[in-house]
Amino acid sequence: MGRSTALCAVLLIVAVVGGSAWTAGAARGSRCKAVRTAVSRPHSVTVTEFGAVGDGVTLNTLAFQNAVFYLQSFANKGGAQLFVPAGRWLTGSFGLISHLTLSLDKDAVIVGSTESLEWPVIDPLPSYGRGRELPGGRHQSLIHGHNLTDVVITGGNGTIDGQGSVWWDRFNNHTLDYTRPHLIELMYSTEVIISNLTFKNSPFWAIHPVYCSQVLVQNVTILAPPDSPNTDGISPDSSDNVCIEDCYINTGDDLISIKSGWDEYGISFARPSFNISIHRITGSTKSGAGIALGSEMSGGISEIKAEGLHLSNSLHGIRLKTSPGRGGYIKNIYFSDIFMTNVEFAIRITGEYGEHPDESYNPAALPLINKITIRDVVGSNISVAGLLEGIQGDSFSDICLSNVLLDVTLDRSPWKCSDIKGYSNLVCPESCEPLRGEAPFHSAACYLAEGLRPQDSHMNQPGILPVMVASL
Repeated sequence: MGRSTALCAVLLIVAVVGGSAWTAGAARGSRCKAVRTAVSRPHSVTVTEFGAVGDGVTLNTLAFQNAVFYLQSFANKGGAQLFVPAGRWLTGSFGLISHLTLSLDKDAVIVGSTESLEWPVIDPLPSYGRGRELPGGRHQSLIHGHNLTDVVITGGNGTIDGQGSVWWDRFNNHTLDYTRPHLIELMYSTEVIISNLTFKNSPFWAIHPVYCSQVLVQNVTILAPPDSPNTDGISPDSSDNVCIEDCYINTGDDLISIKSGWDEYGISFARPSFNISIHRITGSTKSGAGIALGSEMSGGISEIKAEGLHLSNSLHGIRLKTSPGRGGYIKNIYFSDIFMTNVEFAIRITGEYGEHPDESYNPAALPLINKITIRDVVGSNISVAGLLEGIQGDSFSDICLSNVLLDVTLDRSPWKCSDIKGYSNLVCPESCEPLRGEAPFHSAACYLAEGLRPQDSHMNQPGILPVMVASL
């Protein structure tokens, strides 16, 4: 055993047995700037006042819609709360309004209807140009909003259940007419809090803020069967100033997936995702990644910090996905304090992911992948340390690895790299040749997330709900 190999073995034993000094050292408490995380609404109604019946059988779509319509009159009077008491409240899609709190009792379950007519078909997102799964429109999410300000979706750990199995069957049987719906989608909205709830069995992605700013997702649990298709947990999409923390996610695809539009439509729409902070996420996924960037990234993704992640029994730990035709960029990304166990690929970069909305994309539109820092990672029972594949003739550069200690179980080469460049320091097993430059971690080559700061704005003015925003 060589000197460096022996040192790696000792460090791995110390890190795994000791629970990792790095991951254990991740500070508790919120890493997101906040003045307060709740707001007192002067007006409150219960959904039963509008005829709702919580027996799990009666359809309550109209009751929810009427309650929200009634509460519009209080939007300029301090806002209002819609309370959902204990019970099973079957409903189709309904919308929210500004200055509203939707609050669920701990024993309340909002249950999505299995009838597709209860999920109306709406236009595709402009940054996608079509439904993500099929050409044309897409089904509206169970809970939705458009151009909203000051929205809180919370409770005493109540539940929102999308009854997604009927949608998964249609997907698997190729009988979908339109792209599946999400559980929650808010568009063009600001000052959003989603907290203290359990989300189950989403037909598609569970929480999808798109074209949003100043969003906090905190203390949520997201669950879906490991074989449920494309049930991503939290998917910020062309959004900025987003904070995600203290969540448990166990689904059939990526736990957190950051996106920003698809090929020529995302390039044209040109709204990036940036200034996103992720802290203390625990979970597993048999088919996806703990944290994924892309593959829809044509508007650009930058200034991302993720730390304090505990991933187990998963296909990928960290993954970046892109393709010729995407354009855009993924840059200034920082991962740290990560513990993985029973993960097939600890780190994966895929430059030829494919999947295009139509034949009009420009294959010469190559993405820029630059300044990706991954440090303080411990992994046990890892099959492959890294599969890092760029695009021939493109620039995947300044990939910086430091203090990455992985117990790789397969005898084959632990790293496979092509068309990338970067640096490494104290990486075990030793990284691939393109990453063996001495890491200038205190130079401009490696991103350290020091430029990501909380946003000071009108959020601190009296009468405005202060939402947590990224503070790194």
